[in-house]
Amino acid sequence: MKRNMIAAMTAVTMTAALLGGCGNADQDTAGGAEDIRLTEAADAGSGRADDEDMLTEDAEHAPAADGAAYKVGIVQYVDDASLNQIEKAIEAELDAKGAELGVTFDYADYTFNGQADQTILGQIAAELAADEVDIIIPIATPAAMVMQSATEESGIPIVFSAVSDPEGAGLVASNDAPGANITGTSDAIDTAMIFDLMRAANPDTAKVGLLYDKSQPASLGSIEDAKAYCDANGIAYVEKTGTTIAEVSAAADALVAEGVDAIFTPQDNTIMTAELAIFEKFTDAGIPHYTGADSFALNGAFCGYGVNYADLGTATADMAVEVLAGGANPGEMAVRTLDRGIVTVNTETAQAVGIDYSVFEEMCSKLVETVTAEEFE
Repeated sequence: MKRNMIAAMTAVTMTAALLGGCGNADQDTAGGAEDIRLTEAADAGSGRADDEDMLTEDAEHAPAADGAAYKVGIVQYVDDASLNQIEKAIEAELDAKGAELGVTFDYADYTFNGQADQTILGQIAAELAADEVDIIIPIATPAAMVMQSATEESGIPIVFSAVSDPEGAGLVASNDAPGANITGTSDAIDTAMIFDLMRAANPDTAKVGLLYDKSQPASLGSIEDAKAYCDANGIAYVEKTGTTIAEVSAAADALVAEGVDAIFTPQDNTIMTAELAIFEKFTDAGIPHYTGADSFALNGAFCGYGVNYADLGTATADMAVEVLAGGANPGEMAVRTLDRGIVTVNTETAQAVGIDYSVFEEMCSKLVETVTAEEFE
């Protein structure tokens, strides 16, 4: 059961005691979420010294015994199609791995939604610490940042999901060697390729709207990349931002009024939650919306380009299992990025804006078609 936190004085007090400071992915898992084999991690764990003085220190890092049970905290930043898809995939993979290994991953009582609220995320962190969970899986950058800060003293392992720029967010020392108690999966996008798709569909693209939430750390790097691409290719750009659905809707109206040829949004959760409310503004104006996630296309945007979020969730769960049941040290596990070259096109929107997207077939690893819906099936 996903729990939506309600502010409570005890939780705030615990949060104040817990919260402290907090510490461009493109790693080796291109091609999809691969099954993580626990034998390698188990072999690494079994090579530890047998000295009696080290038994206590190493006990919690040993490979799982049959019948072991682990408390798994899952913290979703906000409800949107991508993050919901990740959470479902994580839970399904934990169930599958638990059955395979003869252990239990108990997440049902420790799954929360932060409702895009920093205070609520802090309360969740405090509750998970009080519950003495064995691992925390935060979904999206803001959730990962709060969970990392809250576990700095306790050292509870963290395996994050859908963090676009772990280094830029200060979550890891480096993507190859994260350090501390943290690692995870990244949904980093190739911003330049999204603009290449844009220009392939319309070589006359001269002005692009940049629509994002400037308070979302995951968006900032991609927006800077977009500006650099536009500057290098003689494309004008107009920035509009919003932090609420109402503000995003107003920003969408402003971009339409500016007469832009296309609109770009990275993997921005704020814009994602507003997509169903704004996509018709763009289609009615004949403006294609290019984005950094397939869920945007599901919710009406013309095109999403990036990773498969179900695969990302599966890979995240596999990494968590490797830590819990395989004895792996998260700080020594490289951040993983999956195949980020999947194009998802909303066929209804493509027809509405008059774009022949067949040109994308030779530019991506996979072309997926969808129609407008609220959630993935």
